[in-house]
Amino acid sequence: MSTAHDPEANRSANPGMHPGADPGSSPGAGDAPSGADPVLLVSQEGAVRVLTLNRPQALNAFTTPMLGQLRHALDDAAADTTVRAVLVTGAGRAFCAGQDLNDPYIKPEFEELPPGSSSTGTLAGQPETHRRAKPKDIGHLLDHYYIPLALRLRSMPVPTVCAVNGVAAGAGANIALGCDIVIAGRSASFIQAFSRIGLVPDCGGTWLLTRLVGRARALQLTLLGDKLPAEQAQQWGLIARCVADEELPAAAMALAQQLAGMPTRALVQTRAALDEAMDLELEDALRLEARLQSQMGFAHDYLEGTAAFLDKRKPNFKDR
Repeated sequence: MSTAHDPEANRSANPGMHPGADPGSSPGAGDAPSGADPVLLVSQEGAVRVLTLNRPQALNAFTTPMLGQLRHALDDAAADTTVRAVLVTGAGRAFCAGQDLNDPYIKPEFEELPPGSSSTGTLAGQPETHRRAKPKDIGHLLDHYYIPLALRLRSMPVPTVCAVNGVAAGAGANIALGCDIVIAGRSASFIQAFSRIGLVPDCGGTWLLTRLVGRARALQLTLLGDKLPAEQAQQWGLIARCVADEELPAAAMALAQQLAGMPTRALVQTRAALDEAMDLELEDALRLEARLQSQMGFAHDYLEGTAAFLDKRKPNFKDR
């Protein structure tokens, strides 16, 4: 959920907000005013549904309407049988700087202190005043927005690709890492910025990081909140590929198109099996594989794949 700890990023990611917005409302907190650019762009290239975070002036920092729209767009892609892969990326020079701290679900509320009291809870860059921040239940934001979004992303019935351009911080980083394959531009970076504002990793970060890079590196990333460049992220196994910035859009689309032409149901079951196997004993994992293979053996794509192999032709996969 955290926003990148960078002065320029924080200035950009904290525009004026409209309190009390719900997902899909128009306009809402951090949403574009009527007639302005939408906060999420949805397009399709062949069988690939492309979802583009579109608040470039705020480094694509999340607001509650944006989170709701992203989840609904994933639901729509999941229900559309013409979609066989999803590509998620960001507009402008960043993928996502994390949660917009001016969103009413997370923005601190302040109370004035009696004269002579010490000042606490003053926002960075504002003059010091005699006030303090009131406690806020941030868990509500997670329960109603981030948890449903992370679960929807991980349970998509098609493979998902994330193209990370620029910074991916806090929840932005963990949404990216929740996709099946992450490809990043060389100038991109990943920041677990939660500790810098007194929070713990969320949006699946604790689950994802330990599985991707191990406990030691997960602790290093989350406790220190340091920037991890894309090339090092690839070396650590945090992401799959790192390419030149100018090659990122084409490389990500080529990867998504490749996945879209493959046996979708088998790819999705492979993802599920790998996730489940992390917590299984060997024999249980072997039996899980056997159950899934039994299901796949009755599916169209297995019959088509073997027939195409024997006929020396390109297969026409259809299962989802």
